[in-house]
Amino acid sequence: MAVELCLLLLLLFCGSTVSEVQPIYKPPPGTLDFGFVPAKTYDTGAYHEPGPIGILFKIVHAFLYLVQPNPFPQDLIRKVAQQKFGNTQGDYQKPENVVLTLQAIYYEIGFIVSAALGLLFILLLPLVGLCFCMCRCCDNCGGEMHQRQKKNADCQRSCFATFLFVASLIISVGVLCAYAANQHLTSQVRGAKKLVNSNFKDLKVFLNDTPAQIDYLVSQYNTTKDKALSDLNNVGPLLGSRVQEQLGKEVRPALDAALTMAGAIRETKEALENVSVSVEVLQEGTERLHANLTDVKMHLSNTLNDSACSAAQAASTCNIIRNSLNQLNINANFSGLPGVSSQLAKVNDVLKIDLSSLVQKGYAAFNDTPDLVVNQTKNILSDIKNVLESIGSNISSFTKTLPVQKILADLTIYLTQSEAYVQDYFPVVEQYDFYRWLGCLILCCMVVLIVVFYYLGLLCGTCGYDKHASPTTRGCISNTGGNFLMAGVGFSFLFSWVLMIVVVLTFVTGGNVEKLVCEPFEDKTLFKVLDTPYLLNQHWKNYLSGMLFKNPNINLTFEKVYSDCKENKGIYTSLHLEHLFNINEFLNISMYTEDVALRIEHIQINLSKIILLDEIGKENLLNFSSSGIDGINFGAYLTEINKSVTKVDLLSFANDLEARADQLPKGALENALKGHANNIRMIHNQQVVPLEQAMSTLNQSIRLLKRTSSELMVKVKNVISAVNAAQLLINNNASLVIVQETKKYMDTIVGYFEQYIDWVKESIAMEVAACKPIANVIDTAVDIFLCSYVTDSVNTFWFGLGGSSIFLIPAIIFAVKLSKYYRRMDTEDVYDDVETIPMKNSVEQW
Repeated sequence: MAVELCLLLLLLFCGSTVSEVQPIYKPPPGTLDFGFVPAKTYDTGAYHEPGPIGILFKIVHAFLYLVQPNPFPQDLIRKVAQQKFGNTQGDYQKPENVVLTLQAIYYEIGFIVSAALGLLFILLLPLVGLCFCMCRCCDNCGGEMHQRQKKNADCQRSCFATFLFVASLIISVGVLCAYAANQHLTSQVRGAKKLVNSNFKDLKVFLNDTPAQIDYLVSQYNTTKDKALSDLNNVGPLLGSRVQEQLGKEVRPALDAALTMAGAIRETKEALENVSVSVEVLQEGTERLHANLTDVKMHLSNTLNDSACSAAQAASTCNIIRNSLNQLNINANFSGLPGVSSQLAKVNDVLKIDLSSLVQKGYAAFNDTPDLVVNQTKNILSDIKNVLESIGSNISSFTKTLPVQKILADLTIYLTQSEAYVQDYFPVVEQYDFYRWLGCLILCCMVVLIVVFYYLGLLCGTCGYDKHASPTTRGCISNTGGNFLMAGVGFSFLFSWVLMIVVVLTFVTGGNVEKLVCEPFEDKTLFKVLDTPYLLNQHWKNYLSGMLFKNPNINLTFEKVYSDCKENKGIYTSLHLEHLFNINEFLNISMYTEDVALRIEHIQINLSKIILLDEIGKENLLNFSSSGIDGINFGAYLTEINKSVTKVDLLSFANDLEARADQLPKGALENALKGHANNIRMIHNQQVVPLEQAMSTLNQSIRLLKRTSSELMVKVKNVISAVNAAQLLINNNASLVIVQETKKYMDTIVGYFEQYIDWVKESIAMEVAACKPIANVIDTAVDIFLCSYVTDSVNTFWFGLGGSSIFLIPAIIFAVKLSKYYRRMDTEDVYDDVETIPMKNSVEQW
């Protein structure tokens, strides 16, 4: 069955070798989501919890460790298995065979010694019983119905009763352990049917679920294809945008510089206009301000020439005011500043051409790159889509050629027949287990019978014993107790050797199965022995691969297969089925991806139609650089701008004049000076403030023009050079950028298929046909049924029964001793009341 199952799974699982299952990360723009491979859960839980009886199992394991503390003899078993015995008469006398025999004896010394003691028990106890019976028939060995009176008789009786009771308790505990193990084995055998059915169910799920998993893997090619088609349909936003992004690193800064220069031209025009208007306003305003200030000085002089200023109290104040009249004059002279009309005219001529509009046309042409890519790749993309469709058709047609359904049907029939066979013979197993259970129960009943006699003897003897009664006058109950004890002794001699035979056989068998099978199976040491080269077949290095693939050189081991299946890996990986049915052709779609890549590489994109800035725009920039704004006398402008409008702050002067007027006596002079102060304030508000605002506008415009004119020719040439370089890149070097971005675009498309292949490989290795049921079958057969159900129960049975049998020996001794104190004697010792000298000297015989 195993070979056929492997052949099935070989054909079922599409994939690559284990060495090929390596996660390869490609950096596509997005990771494809293939979902989860559909998988059903398995019902079998290959783990057994024995329950409360597990404590007894652990005690037995500890006892076996004392009997056999040696580790698992891997080397010894290998040598024994590889050594040939019995071909000739002298094989056993060969030195190497003698050494192996001695090593085996050394390893089994614990079992050998224990078995030898058991054999001595089997041989000697019946013989001792026979001699004991013959001895008692001759009125010896306690057979004479006469008891000698002793002072410590009560103490001896109590001690014998106590020791016998303790021995009976131990025997009872032992027989209970044996009975519990017997019942546990029977209950587990009856419950094993459910476990067997669960394993068959999992195997059916394992077979039935595999085709759906394969179909799912194949169907997920559509996810890859749809994503690739989506990217092909969006070649403009993807490839075109990538090309645009790479070219834009030089194109956009050049266009931005040209657009900035167009804005500078407009700002220059506005600044020139502001300068022209501001200068005109300042020239007219300063002339009018000069006339008004002259009038104010004249009227102030006339006021100060009044006779009131000759008075002693006003003379000094009037002189101070008269001396400050020279400050009432303009400070800045704008009449000598050069005009900017010629520069403004040239800039206006430059602005007749809308440079911003020309630059925006360059932007628009460059932004049409994705549309150009779409229009120029229509035919090639159509061919690529046809290739993708053909890949999907080839995959579907290939999977249809696999005889999956036929092989699955054959294996399902075989599995069904096997299940029916097991179901038919399971009642037979239960029947034989019933016979075994009945036999073990009879053995337990033998011990129980003996123990019952001991307990009845102790009960009757203890309850019926009368210390005041003489040995010849003991009551019926006490005598019956003694008879029960002797009956127990008799049955002990009859049954003990039978019990020990069973104990020795089960001990040797169960103990060695535990030490040589169960324990090494648990730590996988047993698999290492089975994987020994040339062990199971002297011509095969690896037995499993030789059996499956007829190639013993393939490194396929029992341990690795079991471990992989235990981890629920895919059986294709676990059994290395690629050596039997390698379907790399199914996954090797490199021939198709190469075709796709070749067609993508043939993509030719021509961007020479993109014009960033035509010659008119460039000439317009040159005209602006020769507009003459760099010839403006900015120093003259800044010199006058930095001056104040008047030599003195008119508000301060007016406030000071009004303060000095307050120092004069009240009268016409004071009022006249205050009137002049108010007039000066009015001049400041109406004429000086507008002039200051005009000077601020002029200052800003002149400084902007100065910044703009600084190395204007160099700036313009740099802008034109950047535009020419970007245009040259588009016309001549764009092909290199296009090739690079096309390669990235191709890697993205091909990367989707690589993701699909990697996912298929990973799914086949870990998810498709996960072979957990196979490991469960092995665990069920060995770990659960053989070891947990059978071996642990058998070992616990002989442990309990053997303990009971051994403690029959002290029970026999104590029962014989104690029965003398309970049974009614025929004769007794008679003593004098005073001197307690025996009238009859009778020696008690034992």
